[in-house]
Amino acid sequence: MGRGQHKLTAMQIKTLPPGKYNDGAGLWLHRRDDGGAQWFLRVTVHGRRREMGLGSASEVSLKEARQSAEQWRSYARQGKDPIKEREKERREAERNLNCLADVATDAFESRKAELKGDGKAGRWFSPLELHVLPKLGKVPVSDIDQIDIRDALKPIWHSKGETARKALNRLSIVLKHAAALGLDVDLQATEKAKALLGKSRHKPQHIAAMPWIEVPEFYRTLEVPTTSNLALRILILTAVRSGPLRFMHYDQIEGDVWTIPADQMKGRLGQTSDFRVPLSSEALHVVDLSRPFNRDGFLFPGLRKGVISDMTMSQHMKKTGLDYRPHGFRSSLRDWLADRTDTPHEIAEACLAHSTGSQVERAYRRTDYLEQRREIMERWSRFVAASNPDAEHDDG
Repeated sequence: MGRGQHKLTAMQIKTLPPGKYNDGAGLWLHRRDDGGAQWFLRVTVHGRRREMGLGSASEVSLKEARQSAEQWRSYARQGKDPIKEREKERREAERNLNCLADVATDAFESRKAELKGDGKAGRWFSPLELHVLPKLGKVPVSDIDQIDIRDALKPIWHSKGETARKALNRLSIVLKHAAALGLDVDLQATEKAKALLGKSRHKPQHIAAMPWIEVPEFYRTLEVPTTSNLALRILILTAVRSGPLRFMHYDQIEGDVWTIPADQMKGRLGQTSDFRVPLSSEALHVVDLSRPFNRDGFLFPGLRKGVISDMTMSQHMKKTGLDYRPHGFRSSLRDWLADRTDTPHEIAEACLAHSTGSQVERAYRRTDYLEQRREIMERWSRFVAASNPDAEHDDG
């Protein structure tokens, strides 16, 4: 025991009147008029006196107060301000308590501007939300390692390979976001987890596409003008993706051209420009048929609100006993172009809004082949809507 230390006793503390009492070596007890008492420590750092609280005497015993005082005096002996060091430790502890769910949500919010429709469709976040956060969401992000990630994704690694890959990719982004926030994370954890999981046995399934020769017969089954039937007809006639189709709005149509906003497009370099879709005579007819169903200007509104869901057209095809999917009609058109026309590759790909050539070539190419596509899509529509498609072989 140092000289002049431990002047107080536990018994004294209970009966001392209001005032300040020195236990020695800078440890003091302040007994207030209201009966409460507080421990505090006085130290001198760089010639400046500092005073820091060590807790209530009703919660911190004399022994604990002395131990705490010694801990903080050791910082002062090293020339460190104990108050600043305690604040630093507090901030560090708070950082380490950031759970994965909170950091993942923050990462998602910061990236919304980069995502299609501000990520409202949920496709960016859903792999995490469904397969990672239920198991690791409450774990401090600093504690997550490759074993945790492996165990979370192992159940779907071979059965849902693409979903697992997306979840791993999103988690890597979240960990980088955590590092940017100043959190202590292992940025290699996802790569280590991938090594532990091994090569996925999952083989991606190509989207089932209806052979082009069968499209006219299916098209005739859509004659009844329901919202889902009309949507499928436009999907077939334009070969667009279901996303822009579901949000098709009358304000986007001018004459025989439907302009899809850039933020609704997928796979176009930079997504900085709108995409023009030529509407054939048959497509314009279907647009007119949809007018009685419109709500808020949308051609294909949902049953109660918004627009039809992504599953509406798929479910319709399933109910008719077909294994094909709506997205496959893009392949139907592409195969028809290859089998029945001599359309140049660049124009055929433009019909599907695909980019071709190098970045430099695209920079110098100023056309979207609208006129050529208008002619092609008119021929496709004549084939699709023909009462006798076998006679529709105008390949000139």
